[in-house]
Amino acid sequence: MTRIAAIGLLALAVIACDEPAATEAGFPAPDRPVSQIGSNQYSTEDQRDSRGEAQTVMDLADIEPGMTVADIGAGNGYYTVRLAERVGDNGRVLAQDIDREALSRLGRRIERQRLENVSIRLGEMADPKLPDGSFDRIFMVHMYHEIESPYEFLWRMWPSLREDGQVIVVDVDRPTDRHGIPPKLLFCEFDQVGLKLVEFVERPDFRGYFARFERGGARAEPAAIEACPNI
Repeated sequence: MTRIAAIGLLALAVIACDEPAATEAGFPAPDRPVSQIGSNQYSTEDQRDSRGEAQTVMDLADIEPGMTVADIGAGNGYYTVRLAERVGDNGRVLAQDIDREALSRLGRRIERQRLENVSIRLGEMADPKLPDGSFDRIFMVHMYHEIESPYEFLWRMWPSLREDGQVIVVDVDRPTDRHGIPPKLLFCEFDQVGLKLVEFVERPDFRGYFARFERGGARAEPAAIEACPNI
């Protein structure tokens, strides 16, 4: 079986999987609205490329050949395909989403563009379902505000980072029910789980901001996590 054919079968197998994960008790609900899941196409790819968005974000995130990267909420694959080119043949990209139809379309795109360094995975609302100790970077682009259980999601994501791994967030400074999140609120929610801010850059050129996080000394115990006030 060819690699491309295997990717196509993987897409179908992942999309067909409907087995829920066990829920971890004790995580607080966010003290803020949660955006409704919108279109998985934030704007047209040509518009985003005209602003140099992906290139700028990958540069800021120090993406290099050979890295292993996760694209959370990959949608139609705007970042996935560009990350695949950037990390090269010796790198890997895992594209994750909770939308089966989006994953099906992305699987066909991966096959059509013959991206042999990309895999896809079906996630869950409170669990990205990422393999432990696997990623140099995890991208969350214009999607964090849609996560219904952000503290549990981040807590479950924590083990998937490598020792020096980082989480990259691109979002917009506006209320969470308007498809954005104020930076101070973002920082607080990540900090509650034990993910520390190491860089924040406002980027009017792509109508948002860039934030980079690393793991702190330890992952917080679920019972110790407190919901951040809606700043």
